[in-house]
Amino acid sequence: MLTRRSRLTSADEFQRVVRGGRRAGSATLVVHCCAGDPETTARAGFVVSKAVGNAVIRNRVQRRLRELMRLRLEALATSQVVVRALPAAASASYDQLGDDLDRCLRRACAG
Repeated sequence: MLTRRSRLTSADEFQRVVRGGRRAGSATLVVHCCAGDPETTARAGFVVSKAVGNAVIRNRVQRRLRELMRLRLEALATSQVVVRALPAAASASYDQLGDDLDRCLRRACAG
């Protein structure tokens, strides 16, 4: 599980990353990434809307994304990331979500 220090929690934080960061997408995810404060650790937030599915499906997708992101957060230094799940994420496997997340993080957080 992501620690509280590793999560984006306020609407202002989400808005700053989404509006001010770079974006990369795939069939299942859209990742927004921007440079954070050099004195903080990498932080992530997740958006899984009702378009993805009912509560059970949304929670499963969000749990998978949280775990996948926890494993990758260390490599992101001080970046702030918002991961938005698309409806196709509901039927994607854990491995497919991981591959899509890796690809999107490389494109959005590079440079």
